[in-house]
Amino acid sequence: GALLALNKPPGLPILGHPGDLSLDALLPALRRRLGLSAELHVVKAPAREYSGLVLLSSCYHTTKKLQQFFTNARQRGQYPATYRAVTVGVPTEVEGEICTGLCWQQQGDRAMVRGCLWAGGTGDTPGSAEGCDLQVVPVPAPGRRSLARKDVKITLTRYRVLSTVGGCALLQLQPRTAFPEQLQVHLTLLLCPALGDHEHASHVGRVLGVPFFLNPGTTATCTQVLDEELLSQLGLSPQQIHHLPLHIHLQELVLP
Repeated sequence: GALLALNKPPGLPILGHPGDLSLDALLPALRRRLGLSAELHVVKAPAREYSGLVLLSSCYHTTKKLQQFFTNARQRGQYPATYRAVTVGVPTEVEGEICTGLCWQQQGDRAMVRGCLWAGGTGDTPGSAEGCDLQVVPVPAPGRRSLARKDVKITLTRYRVLSTVGGCALLQLQPRTAFPEQLQVHLTLLLCPALGDHEHASHVGRVLGVPFFLNPGTTATCTQVLDEELLSQLGLSPQQIHHLPLHIHLQELVLP
């Protein structure tokens, strides 16, 4: 019918500046190639850094109906979106939930920042704060005032370990809430950052092989550090790690 599903590669933004490569800029060419008379709209899409399902619609009313469905489903406690992630490290528990407050914080400063718009999100899909010099940090025990002012948002992700090998794991992730970089931050709280996460992996340190969480406010962001055995399995040299994409993939969407 009016729906079309694509498989987006990591690094492709949904929206972009005029002249930049983005999914939105490619839609007119896709419409012509498919011989569609109506314009295509983005119903649901993963954030720029993620790969996976992009749901498009050639009917405006279908687009709005489905976007409202995704929002209502989360409010009812359902999980309409399922992601897969490859993690460096294996969670202690086979399955569980990560629940924490998240907020934007200025890099190099512990003061929270309000009112910064982030680009790249579509519908209820979070985007990123590229160019805002901000980072997303966890707030384990937010106060009532910060929640009321919406400085902090309570976020929840359900996870399950599907398989493990060589100190890495394949996880199923189902976010109940939508916040930029939610899945990356939640994985670091599990002490198992996503493979290719060069933004948040540095917040997990190790002493004698035991992982622990580092305060993002005092930890500089750097390229993910991988051990020699994993680099060998990936066929990468240390100089190539920064090219490694984020291994978080939007696997499945449930439609009404």
